[in-house]
Amino acid sequence: MKNKIIPYDPKLKQLARQLRKNSTLSEVLLWQKIKNRAYGVQFHRQVPLLNYIVDFYCHELMLAIEVDGNSHDHKYEYDCKRQRRLEKEGVRFLRVSDKEVKQGMFSVLLKVEQTIDILRDKQKHP
Repeated sequence: MKNKIIPYDPKLKQLARQLRKNSTLSEVLLWQKIKNRAYGVQFHRQVPLLNYIVDFYCHELMLAIEVDGNSHDHKYEYDCKRQRRLEKEGVRFLRVSDKEVKQGMFSVLLKVEQTIDILRDKQKHP
């Protein structure tokens, strides 16, 4: 299956670059575990999609992983709107908390692995 290209606002490219350089501790910890095709699929960090940037994105599965830290506490409505808009494009979301990553990495990685397995199975048997 060919990857669907989701357009993005070119103005976000520089912001995404800055976010990659200034990742949170949880983002760095998770990135160390999922980079280099660790689960058989390629993830990228801080990826612009439409008018938004997602923490991690796998084009092949159209899977976004979001690490929700303190900055998300007061942005619930915005996050929901953003997620709904991207889901209309076919993006699936896996949300984990900053605390989960720091205190329960094994569980987070299990969720990542299970989500990847489910999405791969759906691709094989639509």
